[in-house]
Amino acid sequence: MIVKMKKLTLLCTRTSRETSLEVLRDLGAIHLQPIRPPEGQGLEEARSLTAHLKRALEVLPKHPHVKPSGKTPHEVVKAVWELIHRRQALTEQIEMLKLDIRHIEPFGSFSPETVKELAENGVSVRLGRFPVKETPAISDGVRLVELSRDRSAVYGALIFRGGIELDFEEIPLPKHSLDELNRQLTELYAALKKTEAEFGDYSGDRAVVARLAGEAEDRVQYLEARNGMANSDDIWYLRGFFPAEQEKALRTAAVKYGWAVLVEEPSAADPVPTLLRNPKWVSPIQAVFKMIGVMPGYHEVDISALFLVFFSIFFAMLVGDAGYGMLFILLTVFGKIRFRKVPQEIFNLLLITSVCTVIWGILTGSYFGLSDIPAPLKQLRLGWLTGSGADKNIMLLCFLLGTVHLTIAHAWNTFRMINTWQALAQIGWIGSTWTMFFAARTLVLGSEFPPAMTWVLAASIILIVLFMNPVQKIKSEWFNYVILPLNVVSNFVDVVSYVRLFAVGAASFALANAFNRMAMDIGFGSVLSGLGASMILFFSHLLNILLSAMGVMVHGVRLNTLEFSGHIGVQWAGLKYVPFRKISATDV
Repeated sequence: MIVKMKKLTLLCTRTSRETSLEVLRDLGAIHLQPIRPPEGQGLEEARSLTAHLKRALEVLPKHPHVKPSGKTPHEVVKAVWELIHRRQALTEQIEMLKLDIRHIEPFGSFSPETVKELAENGVSVRLGRFPVKETPAISDGVRLVELSRDRSAVYGALIFRGGIELDFEEIPLPKHSLDELNRQLTELYAALKKTEAEFGDYSGDRAVVARLAGEAEDRVQYLEARNGMANSDDIWYLRGFFPAEQEKALRTAAVKYGWAVLVEEPSAADPVPTLLRNPKWVSPIQAVFKMIGVMPGYHEVDISALFLVFFSIFFAMLVGDAGYGMLFILLTVFGKIRFRKVPQEIFNLLLITSVCTVIWGILTGSYFGLSDIPAPLKQLRLGWLTGSGADKNIMLLCFLLGTVHLTIAHAWNTFRMINTWQALAQIGWIGSTWTMFFAARTLVLGSEFPPAMTWVLAASIILIVLFMNPVQKIKSEWFNYVILPLNVVSNFVDVVSYVRLFAVGAASFALANAFNRMAMDIGFGSVLSGLGASMILFFSHLLNILLSAMGVMVHGVRLNTLEFSGHIGVQWAGLKYVPFRKISATDV
């Protein structure tokens, strides 16, 4: 559910400005909207300090059992930044040295001092790179010594006396030998390793640095709030948004501290932040929203519950293996016990999707891609999903699932628009969606197209054309009529796109089954063959699980955030609700 917001304009005197901000921060409910760009008065310095402290905090390892160093927080930050600069310098030196080594490595190890001594005695040595397919023209008195070659070039040394003019791609003589450069590289790596270890010496101070960073960020937030206010003479004012249930507490504070407040309903043009508040069983889907960084707009609808239900179904069909599902359940339970500080909504989501995967895998008789499963497991399979014509049946199920999914979107819109004529257009889109279901069934699966659906499509298009826009907006929204044929075709494409659930799931099973047969061909007759077969099974199933996870993120998320959201009108353009409040060390 998207929490109802109200718009606030608050006025205070110049002398009570600081106190008012402190009170609002303690209240922790107002999402501030700067009236003017928050700049000046030390804000840039505060931002720079915050970034400085956060960077120090990022590089400190999380080793809670390490004792503090005994230094003050500022001394720790200074020491950490010295290590950061040292690490950066060492890394740059290593990269430069590796580049020098790559340049002279084809010429082998030699002493540049020896080359200089030869030059003093009248013998010149030049390093060169020559094309493999072109024989270099060598003058009399010049000797070419080939040192190495690769697919494109020959690397060699030209040795001669006197001032002979040579035309070739010369490689500058290095200052140090290859052995010396490799020795220097080894020393730099050792110094870098020592520097990395020194970061760990300050891991016991991470809590105090986090507190310092929290205080700095809290200062930045306070200055942004203060500098974002506007004034008229001695009256200062700010604007923001707050949850409607906080109005009583806000008005009580206004009476107590002498504020003048104006509370309004937000307009469609206001940048109202979105605060989602859902039942506990729906909250796991927030892990997906946070991961992909999406938020519905305030004036849109919250599809969290439907997203969770259909995402779980899509997850199950895309992974499609009961063995993988049971493995996921075990890993999830282990994670919930072992990593209690990690947000539990992640593990709860994995638990829901894993259970759905096990159920789907049992119904389709899929266990780690095995071709032959024990008889008791065969009895649990659903014949419609595993018998003759199972592939067509699953594709039909995908089309049906997509049609129901999109129908829910337009039915929801119909309910929202029930008091307007546009509700009839949404009913038209429902009819169009079901027509596309039967069209997909005919074109892809070869089933007969019901003649009655032609009339349904005609009636649906008439409803859409007549009622898609309010009368007063027909002229301004004329382009919607121009692209209507494309939208109808897109409706068909959206229904068909759900077949990806079958395609990815079938590919996952085929891959697992192929590697299983490969491992069985090697067999377990000896220790060596058994080890090889075991390695194939382990890495192939690990690869398949990773590919399945990618499939879920690409396809499972897409069907909800694009196809379904496009039909229901969710553009995911929401602004996250971030109240003005005190920031602690745990927030950074």
